[in-house]
Amino acid sequence: MSAAPITISPSLLSCDFGRIAEEVGRVERAGADWLHVDVMDAHFVPNLTIGPPVVKAIHGVATVPLDVHLMITEPARYAADFAKAGAHVLTFHIEVAREPEAAREVIRTFRGEGIEKVGVSLNPDTPIESVADVLDEVDLVLVMSVFPGFGGQKFIADVLPKTRWLRTAGYTGHVEMDGGVDLTTLPDCVEAGADVLVAGSAIFGAPDMTQRISDFRRLGEEAAGCRP
Repeated sequence: MSAAPITISPSLLSCDFGRIAEEVGRVERAGADWLHVDVMDAHFVPNLTIGPPVVKAIHGVATVPLDVHLMITEPARYAADFAKAGAHVLTFHIEVAREPEAAREVIRTFRGEGIEKVGVSLNPDTPIESVADVLDEVDLVLVMSVFPGFGGQKFIADVLPKTRWLRTAGYTGHVEMDGGVDLTTLPDCVEAGADVLVAGSAIFGAPDMTQRISDFRRLGEEAAGCRP
């Protein structure tokens, strides 16, 4: 399994959008490694969030990489916009490009726009085998542990075999877990092979954000030591 360091990527979906610059600074000072930015189009998922202008504004005040998760039906169409806005990681969903060649075309488009890390994501009910043909072409696989669209959902433990499958298959890139990650579920995610942990309400709702991220990192490092 991967021996990569634990990366904490707080989800800005749970921050106070009326004070987003302050929230970015606050979570960075608390120890965030990346900032997870959820982009939803009210079509692929039943919610509408932010677009490239807001990502650009976040990039203007952030000092850590932006981990941009596209939950949209036409990721290639908007690749240039999100690249220019400052996305460091740009992830699309395999459900909108199910055929291997369609997925490869999205990946090529992202690379062509200069995206540093390209990711592919899959929903809880999508078989992990759906990304098998593109594993050698992506830097990150995002395993959704809730159905995308809204924050604050309960972790779906049935997805953990997906992360184990990825590591058993020899995938050495980042494996990211997103949805319901908290002090209780994080160790299981890391032990199964995840090295990037997304958390929204568990971090932004914590009474002491710095302590919460420190606890996440400690628990993650301990769990990484328990991997086979």
